[in-house]
Amino acid sequence: MIQFAYAADGTTAAGAGNMTSTIIMIVVMIAIFYFLLIRPENKRKKQAEEMRNSLKKGDWLTTIGGIYGRVVSITDRTVVIETSEDRVRMEFVKSAIGSVGTLDQQMAAAQRPAKKSKGEPVAEEKVEETTEDKTEE
Repeated sequence: MIQFAYAADGTTAAGAGNMTSTIIMIVVMIAIFYFLLIRPENKRKKQAEEMRNSLKKGDWLTTIGGIYGRVVSITDRTVVIETSEDRVRMEFVKSAIGSVGTLDQQMAAAQRPAKKSKGEPVAEEKVEETTEDKTEE
């Protein structure tokens, strides 16, 4: 019986050290999830909310469903847009707005390369020049 008590004392000391490292690993994993998943998502939500609140009459927008039109009127919760020259008007909830700007502006923003240092040339411009040269020949 005495030997059993000594064995129990030895394992509890080793178990306490193991438990501390486990808790530290769990805290590190939570921190990683916060900085890689939760924080960037909150930033995106905040930017989208600012974009929706900054809408004004006459802006061009695209909904999340792909409908493109010009803003005619705005309320606290909804936006009315004209989708064509026939003055077809549609009312959407502000959360259905995907992006603001003309189609050309939206395409340019989507194709804009990632931010690089000021001294580096953009690789896409070189590719476009070479394709234009080939078509001229």
